[in-house]
Amino acid sequence: MSIIVSNLVKTYGTQTAVNNISFDLKKGEVVGFLGPNGAGKSTTMKMITTYLPPTAGQASVCGFDIVKQSMDVRKRIGYLPEANPLYFDMYVREYLEMSAGIHGIKKPKDRIEEMISLTGLTKEAHKKIGMLSKGYKQRTGLAQAMLHDPEVLILDEPTSGLDPIQIVEIRDLITRIGKEKTVLLSTHIMQEVEAMCSRVIIISSGNIVADDSMENIKNSNRNLEDMFREVAGAVSVEG
Repeated sequence: MSIIVSNLVKTYGTQTAVNNISFDLKKGEVVGFLGPNGAGKSTTMKMITTYLPPTAGQASVCGFDIVKQSMDVRKRIGYLPEANPLYFDMYVREYLEMSAGIHGIKKPKDRIEEMISLTGLTKEAHKKIGMLSKGYKQRTGLAQAMLHDPEVLILDEPTSGLDPIQIVEIRDLITRIGKEKTVLLSTHIMQEVEAMCSRVIIISSGNIVADDSMENIKNSNRNLEDMFREVAGAVSVEG
């Protein structure tokens, strides 16, 4: 398995953000990780990427423990957080060159140009990141996440701020990537999940409340939005 999560817990004082959850993902899966705001999605992703330590439980990425072997985990994960952290005073290529240096990428120029082309940044690559639209900032973050050719991609709201055309392009890109890698993505947009994901995990109040394939959901008498409302108790769903 690419990702194994076992009895994972995260507490902040007396508040439990993630409550003893377990799931696993194998190579070639694109899995939608859904839940209402404050359900524990981002906290779980931050633990898997080693950004936050768990309070209890275990998780591994490509066989490496997130606590004991955090550096090995980081080498194998590409992470696009919800708050996309970028250096606005750097040019797009400059930022990717810095990232390539951190990862020790061989032939960085070739890989950078490949990612710029793949994410549709060619016309914007000469600009400072601070000059880009939100959509192109998101593409820059995605290019950085994929730059070192990771085995696992963790994407938190990957199409945030994109226009409808850009959404389709990034959706197609993630679908292609998912054939060779493991992708765990969070979004509030049900149509995105239906278009990209082979499986859905729903978390609510820190607990896993559903884990099923999109095929099973489509074959049932309810759509994904209805299922989400039912199991997560969501008052409203964006999208």
